[in-house]
Amino acid sequence: MIDTKSKLVLNILAKECGNGGYKVIEIADIIMALPRHYRMDGEAVKHVLTHLERQDIISIKYDDDDVYCLAVLPYGFEILENEKPKHHKRETIREKNINIATVISSFLSALVGTTLGIVICYFLLKLF
Repeated sequence: MIDTKSKLVLNILAKECGNGGYKVIEIADIIMALPRHYRMDGEAVKHVLTHLERQDIISIKYDDDDVYCLAVLPYGFEILENEKPKHHKRETIREKNINIATVISSFLSALVGTTLGIVICYFLLKLF
């Protein structure tokens, strides 16, 4: 499992190296592509890249100061594909409301069915 910042960097690299081949990428481009509240300095990005390489998620062919030639390995793409989509709060509330409506309608259906059964049995017993 990788942390959030590493996953964000991996996502950026996957977009840049979409075909699985090597691509030359500058550290500044990675930093600018990160969301504002997850921005890192150059050293932090280098640390993340080293970590991803050690985990066999990316392959670094060479690095020259702030320029890297790298590729995302199949395991890296697999990590991104296996991410579970997060439910939005609105969808969760909607699902909860549907579940409550289902329980209530089931209860009412059972109540009506039982009442009809009792009424029918009562009238049948009166007839015989």
